[in-house]
Amino acid sequence: MGMVSSTSVGGKRLEWEETFFAQGGMKDVHWGKNKNYVVAFYRDDQDANSKERIKNIVETYRERIFNLEGGEYWKGLLVWPYDMIEYQGKLGIVCPVYGSEFFFKYGSVNNDMLGIKGNEKEGKWFASASNQNRFLDNREKGNWRSYFRIGILLSRAVKRLHSAGLAHSDLSYKNVLIDPEGGHACIIDNDSLVVPGKYPPDVVGTPDFIAPEVMATKSLKVGDANKALPSMNTDKHALAILIYMYLFYRHPLRGGKVHDMDPQIDEELSMGEKALFVEHPTDHSNRPNLNDVKKSSLPWADVEAIPYTAAGPYLKVLFDRAFISDLHNPMGRPIANEWEIALVKTLDLMQPCMNNSCAQKWFVFDNTTSPKCPFCNTPYTQKLPILNLYSSKMEGQFLPDNHRIMVYHNQYLYKWHVDRSVFPNERLSAADKKPVGYFVLHHNEWLFINQTLSSLKSVEDDKMIDIGASINLKEGVKLLFSDKPTARLAVVQIVNS
Repeated sequence: MGMVSSTSVGGKRLEWEETFFAQGGMKDVHWGKNKNYVVAFYRDDQDANSKERIKNIVETYRERIFNLEGGEYWKGLLVWPYDMIEYQGKLGIVCPVYGSEFFFKYGSVNNDMLGIKGNEKEGKWFASASNQNRFLDNREKGNWRSYFRIGILLSRAVKRLHSAGLAHSDLSYKNVLIDPEGGHACIIDNDSLVVPGKYPPDVVGTPDFIAPEVMATKSLKVGDANKALPSMNTDKHALAILIYMYLFYRHPLRGGKVHDMDPQIDEELSMGEKALFVEHPTDHSNRPNLNDVKKSSLPWADVEAIPYTAAGPYLKVLFDRAFISDLHNPMGRPIANEWEIALVKTLDLMQPCMNNSCAQKWFVFDNTTSPKCPFCNTPYTQKLPILNLYSSKMEGQFLPDNHRIMVYHNQYLYKWHVDRSVFPNERLSAADKKPVGYFVLHHNEWLFINQTLSSLKSVEDDKMIDIGASINLKEGVKLLFSDKPTARLAVVQIVNS
């Protein structure tokens, strides 16, 4: 295969394969020398404003995100162009190559019948129960917990874009790569970012992810004050849909309701002006018609069998806002930081399923009198300690943090659990990532082993628990994790006692 070479706008000598290996909606993508980078050429001519936008993304915005303190973290989450090139009248961008975890290792079922082995793990393969059940090798699917981790990473990436004053404008499973096996994610196609008042959007978005207000006004002419365009508010809608689809493998607005016999008009209404949550608590008219659903989409398409409340109380509140109260109110939609916090707290509610054959492996413990896995209906029968967390804004007065930890064998406790001033985000230090203790089930008794806490105290008997020592987790035990003002208090509750 022939190679082409030229000098980039940044002054670097580049070589790339003459024939493209992939095509996107707007660009043809070529492997660079030794496949160390890619060069993506726009098929259409770019006007002066588009060139200026791309130049700012490659230089100014890249500098702000990646070259400041902590910038290294974002290189794994945002695949960002780092140079431009003009060749034979075409404008191109130079981008880093994705990590190997974002390419299919095993391919599809039946000796890779779809020929996807070695291809990018585009998010659409994982956001549909039918795609997962019919095509994907089980080793590529991950488990339910891994999709919560993916949601956290995507929320962080969107939060970073928005904090830089940028909107992605076309956030979708087409522009997201995920690795459920390892719990990785990254956002691609970051060359069409929107800067409010400066660089308008190039596209209205991707079907399934276009916000209702954009869909409802897309026939209005550009310049009409009533025409809604992609923005940070539409990113918030797309992020909510991505998180919902990765957790429930179905679309939150595509149900059984038909608004018009013309498919195009029906699409515009069901995704726009008449958009309705398939799990709306009082209006059931858009519930999926299970007679029309492929068997490969079950049980996920059945919103009664696996309702959105299975994701736990913190996410329910955000899904209610995203798809019920504020579906048509862009300003009220949850921001990315709210999703990150809710997803992190939900990880602390998760339990490994007691059925070793359960495909999802984990579920969010609902704290009912007869808890069970919602995916395989296996009851949870063990004695389970729950740590209810409290913190103090005034000395000696502890108030609930609305944060609980469901304990499982060999689970670790971290700095962010024991100190309210620490949160597990991109700014977390290496020291704060180390566990401070862990839980074990020993002779049918639950113990907490103190690894690093120098002033851990059992409140009832005013007894210090030394590093290396353990405490039996019984009903009502109170643990004060340190003598700092920001220390948390944990009160133990036992389920199935």
